[in-house]
Amino acid sequence: MRILVTGGAGFIGSEYVRMLLGVPGGSAEGVPGWEPSRVTVLDALTYSGNLANLAVVADDPRLRFVQGDIRHAEVVDEVVAGQDVIVHFAAESHVDRSIAGAGPFVSTNVLGTQTLLDAALRHGVRRFVHVSTDEVYGSIADGSWTEDWPLAPNSPYSASKAGSDLLALAYHRTHGLDVVVTRCSNNYGPYQFPEKVIPLFVTNLLDGRTVPLYGDGGNVRDWLHVHDHCRGVAMVQQGGRAGEVYHIGGGTELTNKELTGRLLRACGADWDRVTPVPDRKGHDRRYSLDITKIHNELGYAPTITLDDGLAATVAWYRDNRSWWEPLRKAPAE
Repeated sequence: MRILVTGGAGFIGSEYVRMLLGVPGGSAEGVPGWEPSRVTVLDALTYSGNLANLAVVADDPRLRFVQGDIRHAEVVDEVVAGQDVIVHFAAESHVDRSIAGAGPFVSTNVLGTQTLLDAALRHGVRRFVHVSTDEVYGSIADGSWTEDWPLAPNSPYSASKAGSDLLALAYHRTHGLDVVVTRCSNNYGPYQFPEKVIPLFVTNLLDGRTVPLYGDGGNVRDWLHVHDHCRGVAMVQQGGRAGEVYHIGGGTELTNKELTGRLLRACGADWDRVTPVPDRKGHDRRYSLDITKIHNELGYAPTITLDDGLAATVAWYRDNRSWWEPLRKAPAE
């Protein structure tokens, strides 16, 4: 099997690549029988893409890396030719950046996805896995979203992802392309770029700095370890039904204030290191995914508790300063 992973040098994409190539201790243990003949990574290596994320598999003869942008049709056409499966992680994904400037989010997440879909259709790709987010639903006060819930995104980022989801599903319904969509809750784990909340807080605390807490800290998120997310994506790639959406959640909801408290304890810090900041524009209050469908159809359930996952994540950042310190010093693009 020949698999193309877009955004495969990023946080989640690189975990998927390490899984596919069977790195000991990685997510491969949850996907028995996988022996891809070729894994191709297409990544533009913008600020959040990092070849260091693939260092442990760099010498695997099955890995091919191509630096390129999913918006560039000629590059995409050359890379997609001959692939059996595309797993599409590549996206602009930081909400605050999308509020500051929506253009790159629309062009990458929507037009880039269209470019990939056109190439997949042209070259007869057998399956297209489109990786998305729970943020496309907006905010939910009570209960949990099911896969048929109406989309109501509130940020330019989530709106661009909602657009790409609908486009991918339209290619299935219009052209018969085998498309499956996954929507995940908030990810955390090793190799996450330090602008996201957990690595931002951990690296700040390890350096003796303060951490910013939006508003009253009452916004609620469901936390999903990247290992479990990639297991879920793999299950959908193998057994998901064409044209369907599958939720992948972690099963642990926390307010941002509760999460902050856990990170403070894990880093040996006190609340005097927390600085309240004005709330984010359009800040969604609560996210919650119902994972009944993927559990019943494919057997998915999260395996890493938040306590264990956070402890391992803090330890990873403590032990891997050489990975994250240069990223904090580099200017953002």
